Amino acid sequence: KMVTPAALATVTLPPKNGAAAMSATLDLTGSTQFGSDNDPKKIVQDGYASGALLGFSVQEDGTILGSYSNEKTQSLGQIAMASFGNVEGLKPEGDNVWSATGASGQELLGTAGGAMGTLKSNAVEESNVDLSGQLVNLIVAQRNYQANAQTIKAQDTVLQTLVNI
Repeated sequence: KMVTPAALATVTLPPKNGAAAMSATLDLTGSTQFGSDNDPKKIVQDGYASGALLGFSVQEDGTILGSYSNEKTQSLGQIAMASFGNVEGLKPEGDNVWSATGASGQELLGTAGGAMGTLKSNAVEESNVDLSGQLVNLIVAQRNYQANAQTIKAQDTVLQTLVNI
């Protein structure tokens, strides 16, 4: 049976794994002793219905926003960006994955924006290939192929002349 002065109760929780003991105060003010199987005293909604994650988007500052089926949008986290003193010293691991080495230096972590760069959601990654350098290499390879083809043609002519003699 609840008595009015005992509406506030202090409970001490025993410590575990070296932690200090913790105490909590329970405030039972406004509670009643009337009850039945299903007897709500007040019907007030003060929040959203439960929802399932439908999708997410990435903002320019790296914040990941989740959209839920209850029409709520909530921040799920933020993408960390890393910068290196010597990006040429990074070790390629394949599939556009790189790892730090002693030559690259220690990573400097931060958020997107400023010197760290920005993020674009739903965008295709731009090429990181030097197109003019690759074009020069293609021209050199084509000239080498043509020179080799001319050598074979000259050898064929000499062989044909020898056969005719």
